[in-house]
Amino acid sequence: MLTSYVSPTVYLKLIATTIFWGATWVVAHILVEEVPPFTASFVRFAIAVAALAWFVWDKEGRFPPLTRHQMGTVFWLGFIGVFLYNYFFLTAMQHITAGRGALVIALNPVLTALVAWLWFKEGITARKLLGIVVALSGCLLVISKGRFEEILNGGLGIGELLAIGCVVTWAFYTFIGRYATRTLSPLVATFYACLVGCVMLGVASISEAPWTLVGHFSTKAWFSLLFLGFFARALGGTWFTDAVKEIGATRTAPFINLTPISGVLLGALVLEERLDRVVLIGGALTIFGVMLTVYQKKQKR
Repeated sequence: MLTSYVSPTVYLKLIATTIFWGATWVVAHILVEEVPPFTASFVRFAIAVAALAWFVWDKEGRFPPLTRHQMGTVFWLGFIGVFLYNYFFLTAMQHITAGRGALVIALNPVLTALVAWLWFKEGITARKLLGIVVALSGCLLVISKGRFEEILNGGLGIGELLAIGCVVTWAFYTFIGRYATRTLSPLVATFYACLVGCVMLGVASISEAPWTLVGHFSTKAWFSLLFLGFFARALGGTWFTDAVKEIGATRTAPFINLTPISGVLLGALVLEERLDRVVLIGGALTIFGVMLTVYQKKQKR
């Protein structure tokens, strides 16, 4: 059977997106040295919302109105996937290295599969279950630095706990997003979610008096915010969504494994973070477990 032609540009955009996402941990680490988390998140998403508004208008020719039910769904998308996630994300970067954060975030698809199985009663294969166990073991190795007894004794640092919070919030954002995209396009749902989350972050940032800070941002801070808002969130998210539509979720999912790899490598290159043997072994186990989890056999027609 002949297969339809897929432009190499789709795969190049996917690779670029995963590099963008891996680099967010490095860029955020640089940003929080100068800008407090709520202010950084608010400005980042103000940039992202402006870019997404442009994308929506270009594709839809309007901003589709929302029903009352859709408003409720979008509210939870914005609160969980934008407000909570970004507070955890940027605050975590004040306490842990970019490479460790990127490896913990590699658990996103694994936790999503686990929640789908336990909470939403979705089917699970032996391969996927093995992948979940392997990935969780690798992640525990990373966050405990090989000392598992610290986890049992409550010795995890605030940075690791916040990074785990990122994983949990993103898993629930994924499920709410699945529900939202039954009646909204992924681009429109993402735009409204980012808009809602941006408003929430703006309100929260009042405690940091952002109006006294913005005028003093360095060029490095503005570049970091532009990268996080436009390239990583708006452009990268749009490219990834387009890839799912073009080649399907099964062929798109494995590219996510490049995200923690790029995060670790960029952390070592840009921030000169040390790559401990335990972290490398745990990271390899995590990524291998993720690959087992997202792998699906091709089904016959």
